[in-house]
Amino acid sequence: MSTGICRFCGTELKTTFLDLGISPLANSYVKSINQMEYMYPLRTYVCDHCFLVQVEEFESPEHIFSEYAYFSSYSDSWLNHCRIYVEQMIERYRYTSETRVIEIASNDGYLLQYFKEKGISVLGIEPAANVAKSAIEKGIDTSINFFGSELAKSLREAGKMADLLLGNNVLAHVPDLNDFVEGMQILLQPQGTITMEFPHLLQLLEHNQFDTIYHEHYSYFSFTTVSRLFAKHNLSIYDVEQLETHGGSIRIYACHSENKELAISPAVYEMLEKELVYGMTNVETYTGFYTKVVQLKRQIMSFLIDLKNQGSTIVGYGAPAKGNTLINYCGIDRDYLDYTVDRSPYKQGAFLPGSRIPIYSPDQLKVTKPDYVFILPWNLKEEIMEQTSFIRAWGGKWIIPVPEASIIE
Repeated sequence: MSTGICRFCGTELKTTFLDLGISPLANSYVKSINQMEYMYPLRTYVCDHCFLVQVEEFESPEHIFSEYAYFSSYSDSWLNHCRIYVEQMIERYRYTSETRVIEIASNDGYLLQYFKEKGISVLGIEPAANVAKSAIEKGIDTSINFFGSELAKSLREAGKMADLLLGNNVLAHVPDLNDFVEGMQILLQPQGTITMEFPHLLQLLEHNQFDTIYHEHYSYFSFTTVSRLFAKHNLSIYDVEQLETHGGSIRIYACHSENKELAISPAVYEMLEKELVYGMTNVETYTGFYTKVVQLKRQIMSFLIDLKNQGSTIVGYGAPAKGNTLINYCGIDRDYLDYTVDRSPYKQGAFLPGSRIPIYSPDQLKVTKPDYVFILPWNLKEEIMEQTSFIRAWGGKWIIPVPEASIIE
């Protein structure tokens, strides 16, 4: 039975990867406890031909991203990651004031601000007007648009081509992959470089990271699949790095295929071989993941039920999209988490979608002194534990749900 068409290669989708039931849009925070919400199937498929993992598209990017709740600058560790990246790029490619850096999905200027400080010309492309406003207020030139081939052509005609074209955690948010990558090929200078960072599908499989699946993430990438995607549009990936961000990401470096000045790094061949050995081109690798996810769901719920039966108070930390997938799939509500907290004022005073768990400022932790803090953005656990180390004063502990439920004292 066909379930749609692969958004990369056009093959009929026949194989289910993971079915997480029904869920609201993960970043659609509820302003009122009585507000109606739309719920959608959260079902992913794997293409038997190109092995792209993908969700069905129920809402357009315009609906999801025109006003967005995620501001990158609220994570200190992410800002530090970006600061180091800028220094590495300048050192590696000897960028000067003559260089133009363009970032796709530039959010609130979290990264481009560091290039700007170095006197390098920057342009951000960001579809969410409320987020782009923050970047513009920082002096970051920002185009409020969705990126694709048409926008790339108009920028190129205006003489705004990129020496460095980058995108962090944007590739997953793109429904029309071929148009997006074609746009990058159009906008890149002949000798320019593209860098893209995205969560690595191999890490998702290996470490039970099912909660990184939500409707705003249309696709989930192995290095093998993304290499084929770029090659289709005459772009060659010449280097790849493994990163610790978002639970395990990769950063790819790409150039025009006709640019022979950039030698292909051994890391490219090593990554392809690693994925081959793991089974990333074997459909059985994907179909076996569901059993692991169900086991983790049961473990998390048993964990919470045992603690609540002991009379413990548990609250959440963070209101990330991944947390909303986990909460809605596991059936966690205020019976388990009294509330959650988040540093973003944009989320405070609202409720998590689906579960209706209220979101407060982190100051609320000192008011109620919970026994346990359930860290929803587990990929930032070190940063969050440092920021909330004061809970140890009353014997508070942290719960980490992924890759398995555990307590840290």
